Amino acid sequence: MHEMSTPLVLAETTEGTLGDLPARLAADDPARVAFSVRTEAGWTDVTSATFAAEVDALAKGFVAAGVATGDVVAIMSRTRYEWTLADFALWAAGAVPVPVYETSSPDQVEWILSDSGAVGVLVETEAHLGAVEKVRERLSGLDHVWVVDHGDIDTLSRDGADVADDELTAQRADLDRGSLATVIYTSGTTGRPKGVELTHGNFLTLAENAGEQIHQVVRADGASTLLFLPLAHVFARFIEVLAVTAGVRMGHSSDLKTLMDDFAAFRPTFILAVPRVFEKVYNSAEAKAEAGGKGRIFAGAAAAAVAWSEALDTGTVPFGLKVRHALFDRLVYARLREAMGGRVQYAVSGGAPLGTRLGHFFRGIGVNILEGYGLTETTAPATVNLPDAMRIGTVGPPLPGVDVRIGDDGEICIRGINVFRAYRGNQDATDEAVRDGWFHTGDVGELDDAGYLRITGRKKEILVTAGGKNVAPAVLEDRLRSHPIVSQCIVVGDGQPFIASLVTLDEEMYPAWAANHGLEDVPLSKARDDERVRAAVQEAVDDANTAVSKAESIRKFVILDGDFTEESGHLTPSLKLKRNVVMRDFSDEVDALYGG
Repeated sequence: MHEMSTPLVLAETTEGTLGDLPARLAADDPARVAFSVRTEAGWTDVTSATFAAEVDALAKGFVAAGVATGDVVAIMSRTRYEWTLADFALWAAGAVPVPVYETSSPDQVEWILSDSGAVGVLVETEAHLGAVEKVRERLSGLDHVWVVDHGDIDTLSRDGADVADDELTAQRADLDRGSLATVIYTSGTTGRPKGVELTHGNFLTLAENAGEQIHQVVRADGASTLLFLPLAHVFARFIEVLAVTAGVRMGHSSDLKTLMDDFAAFRPTFILAVPRVFEKVYNSAEAKAEAGGKGRIFAGAAAAAVAWSEALDTGTVPFGLKVRHALFDRLVYARLREAMGGRVQYAVSGGAPLGTRLGHFFRGIGVNILEGYGLTETTAPATVNLPDAMRIGTVGPPLPGVDVRIGDDGEICIRGINVFRAYRGNQDATDEAVRDGWFHTGDVGELDDAGYLRITGRKKEILVTAGGKNVAPAVLEDRLRSHPIVSQCIVVGDGQPFIASLVTLDEEMYPAWAANHGLEDVPLSKARDDERVRAAVQEAVDDANTAVSKAESIRKFVILDGDFTEESGHLTPSLKLKRNVVMRDFSDEVDALYGG
Protein backbone atom coordinates (compact mmCIF):
# COMPACT_ATOMS: atom_id res chain seq x y z
CA MET A 1 0.00 0.00 0.00
CA HIS A 2 1.37 3.42 -0.98
CA GLU A 3 -1.37 5.76 0.30
CA MET A 4 -3.86 5.76 3.15
CA SER A 5 -6.55 8.32 3.98
CA THR A 6 -8.84 8.49 6.99
CA PRO A 7 -11.96 10.63 6.48
CA LEU A 8 -13.00 13.29 8.96
CA VAL A 9 -15.35 12.16 11.69
CA LEU A 10 -16.67 15.66 12.32
CA ALA A 11 -17.52 18.04 9.51
CA GLU A 12 -14.82 20.65 8.92
CA THR A 13 -15.69 24.24 9.79
CA THR A 14 -13.90 27.57 9.83
CA GLU A 15 -15.77 28.83 12.89
CA GLY A 16 -14.29 29.04 16.38
CA THR A 17 -10.79 29.43 17.76
CA LEU A 18 -8.80 28.05 20.65
CA GLY A 19 -9.65 31.21 22.57
CA ASP A 20 -13.33 30.24 22.57
CA LEU A 21 -12.78 26.84 24.21
CA PRO A 22 -12.73 27.77 27.93
CA ALA A 23 -16.03 29.67 27.79
CA ARG A 24 -17.60 26.93 25.69
CA LEU A 25 -16.65 24.21 28.18
CA ALA A 26 -17.79 26.33 31.13
CA ALA A 27 -21.17 26.80 29.46
CA ASP A 28 -21.51 23.02 28.88
CA ASP A 29 -20.62 21.95 32.43
CA PRO A 30 -19.42 24.73 34.75
CA ALA A 31 -18.90 22.43 37.75
CA ARG A 32 -16.78 19.84 35.94
CA VAL A 33 -13.23 19.60 37.30
CA ALA A 34 -11.03 20.75 34.42
CA PHE A 35 -7.68 20.85 36.23
CA SER A 36 -6.05 19.72 39.41
CA VAL A 37 -3.22 22.01 40.46
CA ARG A 38 -0.37 20.81 42.65
CA THR A 39 0.16 23.01 45.70
CA GLU A 40 2.03 22.64 48.98
CA ALA A 41 -1.23 21.47 50.55
CA GLY A 42 -1.88 18.85 47.86
CA TRP A 43 -3.90 18.87 44.65
CA THR A 44 -6.51 21.62 44.33
CA ASP A 45 -9.34 21.24 41.80
CA VAL A 46 -10.18 23.96 39.29
CA THR A 47 -13.63 23.79 37.66
CA SER A 48 -14.42 24.68 34.06
CA ALA A 49 -16.13 27.85 35.25
CA THR A 50 -13.15 28.91 37.36
CA PHE A 51 -10.70 28.20 34.52
CA ALA A 52 -12.80 30.23 32.08
CA ALA A 53 -12.94 33.13 34.54
CA GLU A 54 -9.17 33.03 35.12
CA VAL A 55 -8.53 32.91 31.37
CA ASP A 56 -10.88 35.84 30.85
CA ALA A 57 -9.22 37.93 33.57
CA LEU A 58 -5.67 37.27 32.35
CA ALA A 59 -6.68 37.89 28.72
CA LYS A 60 -8.04 41.28 29.75
CA GLY A 61 -4.77 41.95 31.52
CA PHE A 62 -2.83 41.32 28.34
CA VAL A 63 -5.18 43.64 26.46
CA ALA A 64 -4.76 46.35 29.11
CA ALA A 65 -0.97 45.99 28.74
CA GLY A 66 -1.28 46.76 25.04
CA VAL A 67 -1.19 43.28 23.51
CA ALA A 68 -3.13 43.56 20.26
CA THR A 69 -4.70 41.03 17.91
CA GLY A 70 -1.95 39.03 16.19
CA ASP A 71 0.80 40.14 18.56
CA VAL A 72 3.33 37.50 19.52
CA VAL A 73 3.97 36.82 23.21
CA ALA A 74 6.52 34.15 24.14
CA ILE A 75 6.21 31.76 27.11
CA MET A 76 9.34 30.36 28.77
CA SER A 77 8.51 28.05 31.64
CA ARG A 78 8.47 24.55 32.98
CA THR A 79 5.27 22.55 32.60
CA ARG A 80 2.76 24.04 35.03
CA TYR A 81 -0.85 25.20 35.22
CA GLU A 82 0.15 28.82 34.61
CA TRP A 83 1.51 27.90 31.16
CA THR A 84 -1.85 26.46 30.08
CA LEU A 85 -3.63 29.43 31.63
CA ALA A 86 -1.42 31.89 29.73
CA ASP A 87 -1.75 29.91 26.49
CA PHE A 88 -5.53 30.12 26.50
CA ALA A 89 -5.56 33.70 27.80
CA LEU A 90 -3.37 34.83 24.91
CA TRP A 91 -5.58 32.97 22.44
CA ALA A 92 -8.62 34.59 24.09
CA ALA A 93 -6.96 37.97 23.55
CA GLY A 94 -6.36 37.18 19.88
CA ALA A 95 -2.61 36.97 20.41
CA VAL A 96 -0.08 34.36 19.30
CA PRO A 97 1.73 32.51 22.11
CA VAL A 98 5.19 31.22 21.11
CA PRO A 99 6.87 28.60 23.31
CA VAL A 100 10.53 28.72 24.39
CA TYR A 101 12.18 25.74 26.10
CA GLU A 102 13.08 26.72 29.64
CA THR A 103 16.52 25.17 29.11
CA SER A 104 17.25 27.31 26.02
CA SER A 105 20.53 29.17 25.76
CA PRO A 106 20.54 32.99 25.47
CA ASP A 107 21.38 32.61 21.75
CA GLN A 108 18.30 30.46 21.22
CA VAL A 109 16.11 32.82 23.28
CA GLU A 110 17.31 35.79 21.23
CA TRP A 111 16.66 34.05 17.91
CA ILE A 112 13.11 32.96 18.80
CA LEU A 113 12.09 36.31 20.27
CA SER A 114 13.64 38.18 17.36
CA ASP A 115 12.45 35.97 14.50
CA SER A 116 8.92 35.67 15.86
CA GLY A 117 8.67 39.42 16.47
CA ALA A 118 7.63 38.97 20.09
CA VAL A 119 6.30 42.09 21.83
CA GLY A 120 6.39 40.39 25.21
CA VAL A 121 7.55 37.30 27.05
CA LEU A 122 6.20 35.54 30.13
CA VAL A 123 8.98 33.73 31.98
CA GLU A 124 8.66 31.53 35.03
CA THR A 125 11.70 32.21 37.20
CA GLU A 126 14.46 34.68 37.99
CA ALA A 127 16.87 32.45 36.04
CA HIS A 128 14.68 32.63 32.95
CA LEU A 129 14.48 36.39 33.39
CA GLY A 130 18.27 36.49 33.41
CA ALA A 131 18.44 34.66 30.06
CA VAL A 132 16.10 37.23 28.53
CA GLU A 133 17.87 40.21 30.07
CA LYS A 134 21.17 39.09 28.53
CA VAL A 135 19.77 39.69 25.05
CA ARG A 136 17.02 42.23 25.67
CA GLU A 137 19.02 45.25 24.50
CA ARG A 138 19.18 43.69 21.03
CA LEU A 139 15.40 43.14 20.92
CA SER A 140 13.94 46.54 20.14
CA GLY A 141 10.40 45.23 19.75
CA LEU A 142 10.24 43.48 23.12
CA ASP A 143 8.09 45.80 25.24
CA HIS A 144 7.08 43.51 28.10
CA VAL A 145 8.73 40.93 30.32
CA TRP A 146 6.52 39.29 32.94
CA VAL A 147 7.68 36.81 35.60
CA VAL A 148 5.34 34.16 37.01
CA ASP A 149 7.33 33.84 40.24
CA HIS A 150 7.03 37.61 40.78
CA GLY A 151 3.23 37.35 40.84
CA ASP A 152 2.84 39.06 37.48
CA ILE A 153 -0.08 36.85 36.42
CA ASP A 154 -2.11 38.14 39.37
CA THR A 155 -0.97 41.68 38.60
CA LEU A 156 -2.03 41.40 34.96
CA SER A 157 -5.40 39.98 35.97
CA ARG A 158 -6.00 42.90 38.33
CA ASP A 159 -4.86 45.44 35.75
CA GLY A 160 -7.39 44.08 33.25
CA ALA A 161 -10.39 44.62 35.51
CA ASP A 162 -11.48 47.71 33.56
CA VAL A 163 -11.39 46.02 30.16
CA ALA A 164 -14.95 45.40 28.99
CA ASP A 165 -16.16 42.00 27.85
CA ASP A 166 -17.01 43.44 24.43
CA GLU A 167 -13.47 44.75 24.03
CA LEU A 168 -12.02 41.34 24.75
CA THR A 169 -14.42 39.63 22.35
CA ALA A 170 -13.52 42.17 19.67
CA GLN A 171 -9.84 41.18 19.97
CA ARG A 172 -10.56 37.83 18.31
CA ALA A 173 -13.73 38.67 16.39
CA ASP A 174 -11.97 38.58 13.01
CA LEU A 175 -10.09 35.34 13.71
CA ASP A 176 -11.12 31.87 12.57
CA ARG A 177 -9.55 28.43 12.29
CA GLY A 178 -7.34 29.58 9.46
CA SER A 179 -5.71 32.23 11.65
CA LEU A 180 -2.25 31.83 13.15
CA ALA A 181 -2.35 30.23 16.62
CA THR A 182 1.32 29.73 17.44
CA VAL A 183 4.84 29.51 16.05
CA ILE A 184 6.89 26.55 17.30
CA TYR A 185 10.59 26.57 16.56
CA THR A 186 12.01 23.26 15.47
CA SER A 187 15.61 22.23 14.89
CA GLY A 188 16.87 22.80 11.36
CA THR A 189 19.76 21.27 9.46
CA THR A 190 21.41 24.63 8.84
CA GLY A 191 21.70 25.72 12.44
CA ARG A 192 18.94 28.27 12.94
CA PRO A 193 15.64 26.75 14.11
CA LYS A 194 12.73 27.29 11.72
CA GLY A 195 9.49 28.76 13.01
CA VAL A 196 6.57 26.44 12.22
CA GLU A 197 3.34 28.41 11.86
CA LEU A 198 0.36 26.43 13.12
CA THR A 199 -3.23 27.60 12.89
CA HIS A 200 -6.18 27.40 15.25
CA GLY A 201 -7.66 24.80 12.91
CA ASN A 202 -4.49 22.70 12.94
CA PHE A 203 -4.94 22.25 16.69
CA LEU A 204 -8.69 22.47 17.14
CA THR A 205 -9.96 20.46 14.17
CA LEU A 206 -7.32 17.79 14.73
CA ALA A 207 -8.08 17.59 18.48
CA GLU A 208 -11.84 17.32 17.91
CA ASN A 209 -11.41 14.47 15.42
CA ALA A 210 -8.65 12.71 17.35
CA GLY A 211 -10.92 12.76 20.38
CA GLU A 212 -13.51 10.81 18.40
CA GLN A 213 -10.92 8.37 17.06
CA ILE A 214 -9.55 7.47 20.51
CA HIS A 215 -12.71 8.17 22.47
CA GLN A 216 -12.05 5.16 24.73
CA VAL A 217 -9.04 7.08 26.06
CA VAL A 218 -10.18 10.69 26.33
CA ARG A 219 -13.95 10.38 26.73
CA ALA A 220 -14.02 7.58 29.30
CA ASP A 221 -15.73 8.36 32.60
CA GLY A 222 -13.28 10.20 34.85
CA ALA A 223 -10.64 10.51 32.13
CA SER A 224 -7.57 12.35 33.41
CA THR A 225 -3.97 12.90 32.42
CA LEU A 226 -0.86 14.21 34.13
CA LEU A 227 1.15 16.35 31.74
CA PHE A 228 4.88 16.28 32.46
CA LEU A 229 6.53 16.70 29.06
CA PRO A 230 7.71 20.26 28.23
CA LEU A 231 4.85 22.37 26.94
CA ALA A 232 7.34 23.96 24.56
CA HIS A 233 7.11 20.67 22.62
CA VAL A 234 4.29 20.37 20.07
CA PHE A 235 3.32 16.92 21.42
CA ALA A 236 2.53 18.21 24.91
CA ARG A 237 0.91 21.33 23.49
CA PHE A 238 -1.47 19.25 21.37
CA ILE A 239 -2.41 17.05 24.33
CA GLU A 240 -3.10 20.24 26.31
CA VAL A 241 -5.60 21.29 23.64
CA LEU A 242 -7.01 17.77 23.29
CA ALA A 243 -7.60 17.53 27.03
CA VAL A 244 -9.47 20.85 27.17
CA THR A 245 -11.44 20.02 24.03
CA ALA A 246 -12.46 16.55 25.26
CA GLY A 247 -13.10 17.55 28.86
CA VAL A 248 -10.23 15.56 30.34
CA ARG A 249 -9.10 16.50 33.86
CA MET A 250 -5.50 17.60 33.51
CA GLY A 251 -2.64 18.11 35.95
CA HIS A 252 0.90 19.37 35.46
CA SER A 253 4.21 18.08 36.82
CA SER A 254 7.59 19.63 36.10
CA ASP A 255 9.98 17.73 38.36
CA LEU A 256 10.85 14.21 37.24
CA LYS A 257 12.16 13.53 40.76
CA THR A 258 8.62 13.78 42.12
CA LEU A 259 6.87 12.30 39.08
CA MET A 260 6.10 8.92 40.64
CA ASP A 261 4.72 10.63 43.75
CA ASP A 262 2.62 12.85 41.49
CA PHE A 263 1.32 9.81 39.65
CA ALA A 264 0.31 8.22 42.94
CA ALA A 265 -1.51 11.35 44.12
CA PHE A 266 -3.09 12.43 40.82
CA ARG A 267 -3.97 8.92 39.57
CA PRO A 268 -4.28 9.58 35.83
CA THR A 269 -6.19 7.26 33.52
CA PHE A 270 -3.81 7.90 30.63
CA ILE A 271 -0.42 9.50 30.20
CA LEU A 272 1.71 10.69 27.33
CA ALA A 273 5.41 10.17 27.31
CA VAL A 274 8.45 9.58 25.17
CA PRO A 275 9.99 6.09 25.02
CA ARG A 276 12.74 7.07 27.45
CA VAL A 277 10.16 7.38 30.24
CA PHE A 278 8.86 3.87 29.62
CA GLU A 279 12.44 2.57 29.50
CA LYS A 280 13.11 4.15 32.90
CA VAL A 281 9.98 2.62 34.40
CA TYR A 282 11.05 -0.80 33.16
CA ASN A 283 14.72 -0.45 34.13
CA SER A 284 13.88 0.92 37.59
CA ALA A 285 11.52 -1.93 38.27
CA GLU A 286 14.09 -4.47 37.12
CA ALA A 287 16.87 -2.91 39.19
CA LYS A 288 14.65 -2.74 42.27
CA ALA A 289 13.72 -6.40 41.85
CA GLU A 290 17.33 -7.48 41.49
CA ALA A 291 18.37 -5.43 44.53
CA GLY A 292 15.69 -7.17 46.54
CA GLY A 293 16.76 -10.63 45.41
CA LYS A 294 13.73 -11.02 43.14
CA GLY A 295 15.46 -10.62 39.80
CA ARG A 296 14.42 -14.08 38.56
CA ILE A 297 10.79 -13.38 39.44
CA PHE A 298 10.83 -10.10 37.53
CA ALA A 299 12.54 -11.72 34.54
CA GLY A 300 9.85 -14.41 34.46
CA ALA A 301 7.11 -11.81 34.80
CA ALA A 302 8.55 -9.71 31.99
CA ALA A 303 8.83 -12.72 29.70
CA ALA A 304 5.26 -13.73 30.48
CA ALA A 305 3.97 -10.20 29.82
CA VAL A 306 5.63 -10.08 26.40
CA ALA A 307 4.51 -13.60 25.49
CA TRP A 308 0.92 -12.87 26.59
CA SER A 309 0.80 -9.69 24.49
CA GLU A 310 2.27 -11.45 21.47
CA ALA A 311 -0.27 -14.24 21.88
CA LEU A 312 -3.11 -11.70 21.81
CA ASP A 313 -2.04 -10.77 18.29
CA THR A 314 -2.41 -14.39 17.21
CA GLY A 315 -5.89 -14.63 18.69
CA THR A 316 -5.07 -17.51 21.05
CA VAL A 317 -3.46 -17.39 24.51
CA PRO A 318 -2.35 -20.86 25.74
CA PHE A 319 -3.87 -21.97 29.06
CA GLY A 320 -0.49 -22.30 30.79
CA LEU A 321 0.43 -18.76 29.77
CA LYS A 322 -2.90 -17.49 31.08
CA VAL A 323 -2.12 -19.05 34.46
CA ARG A 324 1.41 -17.59 34.62
CA HIS A 325 0.13 -14.20 33.52
CA ALA A 326 -2.56 -14.18 36.21
CA LEU A 327 -0.02 -15.14 38.87
CA PHE A 328 2.44 -12.45 37.83
CA ASP A 329 -0.39 -9.94 37.67
CA ARG A 330 -0.83 -10.32 41.44
CA LEU A 331 2.90 -10.50 42.22
CA VAL A 332 4.39 -7.93 39.81
CA TYR A 333 2.10 -6.20 37.32
CA ALA A 334 -0.33 -4.75 39.86
CA ARG A 335 2.57 -3.10 41.70
CA LEU A 336 3.86 -1.54 38.46
CA ARG A 337 0.40 -0.18 37.66
CA GLU A 338 0.10 1.13 41.20
CA ALA A 339 3.42 2.94 40.77
CA MET A 340 1.77 4.87 37.92
CA GLY A 341 -1.22 5.75 40.07
CA GLY A 342 -3.19 2.54 39.79
CA ARG A 343 -5.66 3.76 37.15
CA VAL A 344 -3.52 4.09 34.00
CA GLN A 345 -4.99 2.05 31.17
CA TYR A 346 -3.46 3.83 28.22
CA ALA A 347 -0.32 5.70 27.38
CA VAL A 348 0.40 7.68 24.23
CA SER A 349 3.99 7.48 23.06
CA GLY A 350 5.68 9.63 20.45
CA GLY A 351 8.79 11.60 19.63
CA ALA A 352 10.99 8.54 19.04
CA PRO A 353 10.52 4.83 18.23
CA LEU A 354 9.25 2.77 21.17
CA GLY A 355 10.31 -0.70 20.08
CA THR A 356 8.20 -3.84 20.09
CA ARG A 357 9.69 -5.23 23.33
CA LEU A 358 8.45 -2.33 25.45
CA GLY A 359 5.15 -2.20 23.58
CA HIS A 360 4.42 -5.86 24.33
CA PHE A 361 5.71 -5.64 27.91
CA PHE A 362 3.46 -2.74 28.88
CA ARG A 363 0.41 -4.19 27.17
CA GLY A 364 1.21 -7.40 29.01
CA ILE A 365 1.07 -5.63 32.39
CA GLY A 366 -2.21 -3.89 31.53
CA VAL A 367 -1.05 -0.53 30.14
CA ASN A 368 -1.72 -0.18 26.42
CA ILE A 369 0.83 2.10 24.78
CA LEU A 370 -0.64 3.76 21.72
CA GLU A 371 2.41 4.62 19.67
CA GLY A 372 1.95 7.46 17.21
CA TYR A 373 3.95 9.48 14.71
CA GLY A 374 4.18 13.10 13.73
CA LEU A 375 6.33 16.21 13.62
CA THR A 376 6.04 19.83 14.64
CA GLU A 377 4.93 20.54 11.07
CA THR A 378 1.99 18.13 11.49
CA THR A 379 0.84 19.61 14.83
CA ALA A 380 2.26 16.51 16.52
CA PRO A 381 0.22 13.41 15.64
CA ALA A 382 -0.43 12.34 12.06
CA THR A 383 -1.00 8.69 12.94
CA VAL A 384 -1.73 6.78 16.13
CA ASN A 385 -2.59 3.21 17.08
CA LEU A 386 -6.23 2.54 17.92
CA PRO A 387 -7.23 1.27 21.37
CA ASP A 388 -9.35 -1.53 19.90
CA ALA A 389 -7.06 -2.34 16.96
CA MET A 390 -3.44 -2.04 18.03
CA ARG A 391 -0.56 -3.19 15.86
CA ILE A 392 2.55 -3.12 18.02
CA GLY A 393 5.60 -2.20 15.96
CA THR A 394 3.63 0.31 13.91
CA VAL A 395 2.63 3.90 14.64
CA GLY A 396 -0.96 3.31 13.60
CA PRO A 397 -3.19 4.53 10.76
CA PRO A 398 -3.71 8.22 9.87
CA LEU A 399 -5.91 10.28 12.15
CA PRO A 400 -9.23 11.53 10.71
CA GLY A 401 -8.62 14.23 8.12
CA VAL A 402 -5.06 13.08 7.48
CA ASP A 403 -3.61 11.39 4.38
CA VAL A 404 -0.31 9.49 4.36
CA ARG A 405 1.55 8.63 1.16
CA ILE A 406 4.81 6.72 0.66
CA GLY A 407 6.95 8.21 -2.11
CA ASP A 408 8.88 6.22 -4.68
CA ASP A 409 11.99 6.64 -2.52
CA GLY A 410 10.15 5.51 0.60
CA GLU A 411 9.70 9.00 2.04
CA ILE A 412 6.64 9.56 4.21
CA CYS A 413 4.49 12.44 2.91
CA ILE A 414 1.51 13.87 4.82
CA ARG A 415 -1.46 15.98 3.77
CA GLY A 416 -4.47 17.13 5.77
CA ILE A 417 -5.96 19.22 8.53
CA ASN A 418 -2.82 19.02 10.68
CA VAL A 419 -0.20 20.26 8.21
CA PHE A 420 1.36 23.64 9.06
CA ARG A 421 0.79 26.67 6.88
CA ALA A 422 4.40 27.93 6.49
CA TYR A 423 7.85 28.33 7.97
CA ARG A 424 7.88 31.84 9.38
CA GLY A 425 9.63 34.25 7.01
CA ASN A 426 11.12 31.39 4.99
CA GLN A 427 9.18 30.78 1.80
CA ASP A 428 11.99 28.81 0.16
CA ALA A 429 12.01 26.28 3.01
CA THR A 430 8.20 26.10 2.89
CA ASP A 431 8.17 25.42 -0.86
CA GLU A 432 10.82 22.75 -0.43
CA ALA A 433 8.92 20.99 2.37
CA VAL A 434 5.38 21.23 0.97
CA ARG A 435 5.03 20.21 -2.67
CA ASP A 436 1.67 19.73 -4.40
CA GLY A 437 -0.01 19.95 -1.01
CA TRP A 438 2.07 17.14 0.53
CA PHE A 439 4.47 17.75 3.40
CA HIS A 440 7.66 15.76 2.85
CA THR A 441 8.72 14.56 6.29
CA GLY A 442 12.25 13.39 5.50
CA ASP A 443 11.43 10.09 7.23
CA VAL A 444 11.17 6.74 5.50
CA GLY A 445 8.45 4.19 6.10
CA GLU A 446 5.89 1.78 4.72
CA LEU A 447 2.15 1.18 5.00
CA ASP A 448 0.95 -2.34 5.76
CA ASP A 449 -2.13 -4.01 4.31
CA ALA A 450 -4.40 -2.27 6.84
CA GLY A 451 -2.90 1.18 6.28
CA TYR A 452 -0.84 1.19 9.48
CA LEU A 453 2.43 3.11 9.16
CA ARG A 454 5.77 1.60 10.08
CA ILE A 455 8.83 3.86 10.38
CA THR A 456 11.89 2.27 8.81
CA GLY A 457 14.47 5.05 8.71
CA ARG A 458 15.32 8.73 8.49
CA LYS A 459 16.14 10.62 5.33
CA LYS A 460 17.07 13.80 7.08
CA GLU A 461 19.83 14.41 9.55
CA ILE A 462 17.84 15.54 12.57
CA LEU A 463 18.56 13.32 15.56
CA VAL A 464 15.77 12.33 17.93
CA THR A 465 17.00 11.19 21.34
CA ALA A 466 15.29 8.50 23.37
CA GLY A 467 13.72 11.35 25.33
CA GLY A 468 12.11 12.71 22.16
CA LYS A 469 14.33 15.78 21.87
CA ASN A 470 15.00 16.93 18.31
CA VAL A 471 18.65 17.86 17.83
CA ALA A 472 20.21 19.51 14.77
CA PRO A 473 23.78 18.16 14.64
CA ALA A 474 25.05 20.94 12.37
CA VAL A 475 24.94 23.52 15.16
CA LEU A 476 27.28 21.50 17.36
CA GLU A 477 29.46 20.18 14.57
CA ASP A 478 30.15 23.62 13.13
CA ARG A 479 31.29 24.91 16.52
CA LEU A 480 33.40 21.82 17.22
CA ARG A 481 35.19 22.02 13.88
CA SER A 482 36.22 25.58 14.65
CA HIS A 483 38.78 24.32 17.19
CA PRO A 484 42.27 24.22 15.66
CA ILE A 485 42.99 20.56 16.31
CA VAL A 486 39.55 19.25 15.35
CA SER A 487 39.34 18.14 11.73
CA GLN A 488 36.00 16.39 11.47
CA CYS A 489 33.25 15.36 13.86
CA ILE A 490 29.88 13.70 13.80
CA VAL A 491 27.25 14.18 16.46
CA VAL A 492 25.36 10.98 17.34
CA GLY A 493 22.46 10.09 19.62
CA ASP A 494 19.50 9.08 17.45
CA GLY A 495 17.35 6.91 19.73
CA GLN A 496 19.93 7.17 22.52
CA PRO A 497 19.57 8.69 26.02
CA PHE A 498 21.99 11.55 25.31
CA ILE A 499 24.02 13.26 22.61
CA ALA A 500 27.64 12.25 21.97
CA SER A 501 30.24 12.83 19.29
CA LEU A 502 33.01 11.16 17.30
CA VAL A 503 35.95 13.54 16.77
CA THR A 504 39.01 13.37 14.51
CA LEU A 505 42.23 15.37 14.89
CA ASP A 506 43.62 17.67 12.20
CA GLU A 507 46.85 16.22 10.84
CA GLU A 508 48.01 19.53 9.43
CA MET A 509 47.16 21.72 12.39
CA TYR A 510 48.20 19.38 15.18
CA PRO A 511 52.04 19.83 15.03
CA ALA A 512 51.85 23.60 15.46
CA TRP A 513 49.19 23.37 18.14
CA ALA A 514 51.21 20.73 19.99
CA ALA A 515 54.35 22.85 19.89
CA ASN A 516 52.46 25.86 21.28
CA HIS A 517 51.11 23.80 24.13
CA GLY A 518 54.25 21.95 25.16
CA LEU A 519 53.28 18.66 23.58
CA GLU A 520 56.14 18.36 21.11
CA ASP A 521 56.90 14.89 22.49
CA VAL A 522 53.37 13.62 21.75
CA PRO A 523 53.01 12.52 18.12
CA LEU A 524 49.65 12.57 16.39
CA SER A 525 49.45 8.79 16.60
CA LYS A 526 49.50 9.04 20.42
CA ALA A 527 47.56 12.28 20.81
CA ARG A 528 44.08 10.76 21.11
CA ASP A 529 45.13 9.11 24.40
CA ASP A 530 46.84 12.17 25.91
CA GLU A 531 44.89 13.80 28.72
CA ARG A 532 45.96 17.30 27.64
CA VAL A 533 44.64 16.73 24.13
CA ARG A 534 41.41 15.33 25.52
CA ALA A 535 41.11 18.39 27.76
CA ALA A 536 41.45 20.63 24.71
CA VAL A 537 38.75 18.74 22.84
CA GLN A 538 36.57 18.92 25.97
CA GLU A 539 36.97 22.71 25.90
CA ALA A 540 35.80 22.67 22.27
CA VAL A 541 32.82 20.53 23.27
CA ASP A 542 31.99 22.88 26.14
CA ASP A 543 32.10 25.83 23.75
CA ALA A 544 29.82 24.08 21.27
CA ASN A 545 27.37 23.25 24.06
CA THR A 546 26.87 26.95 24.84
CA ALA A 547 24.95 27.26 21.57
CA VAL A 548 22.30 24.70 22.56
CA SER A 549 20.13 23.67 25.47
CA LYS A 550 21.26 21.13 28.05
CA ALA A 551 19.15 18.40 26.46
CA GLU A 552 20.91 18.95 23.14
CA SER A 553 24.44 19.16 24.55
CA ILE A 554 27.23 16.65 23.96
CA ARG A 555 27.75 14.53 27.08
CA LYS A 556 30.54 12.22 25.86
CA PHE A 557 32.99 12.03 22.99
CA VAL A 558 35.64 9.76 21.57
CA ILE A 559 38.68 10.78 19.53
CA LEU A 560 39.12 8.45 16.57
CA ASP A 561 42.36 7.06 15.23
CA GLY A 562 42.50 8.61 11.75
CA ASP A 563 40.34 11.10 9.88
CA PHE A 564 37.24 11.24 7.72
CA THR A 565 38.37 11.86 4.15
CA GLU A 566 37.11 11.50 0.61
CA GLU A 567 39.64 8.73 0.11
CA SER A 568 38.34 6.78 3.10
CA GLY A 569 34.84 7.06 1.71
CA HIS A 570 33.51 9.17 4.58
CA LEU A 571 33.34 12.53 2.74
CA THR A 572 31.76 13.50 -0.57
CA PRO A 573 33.76 15.41 -3.20
CA SER A 574 32.27 18.59 -1.74
CA LEU A 575 33.51 17.46 1.70
CA LYS A 576 30.06 16.71 3.09
CA LEU A 577 29.91 13.96 5.69
CA LYS A 578 28.42 10.65 4.59
CA ARG A 579 26.66 9.98 7.88
CA ASN A 580 25.38 6.54 7.02
CA VAL A 581 28.87 5.38 6.04
CA VAL A 582 30.47 6.82 9.18
CA MET A 583 27.80 5.27 11.40
CA ARG A 584 28.34 1.90 9.71
CA ASP A 585 32.12 1.96 9.87
CA PHE A 586 32.31 3.25 13.45
CA SER A 587 29.35 1.44 14.96
CA ASP A 588 31.55 -0.17 17.61
CA GLU A 589 32.84 3.23 18.77
CA VAL A 590 29.28 4.58 18.94
CA ASP A 591 28.12 1.54 20.91
CA ALA A 592 31.01 2.02 23.34
CA LEU A 593 29.88 5.60 24.03
CA TYR A 594 26.57 4.21 25.28
CA GLY A 595 28.04 1.38 27.29
CA GLY A 596 27.94 -1.23 24.56
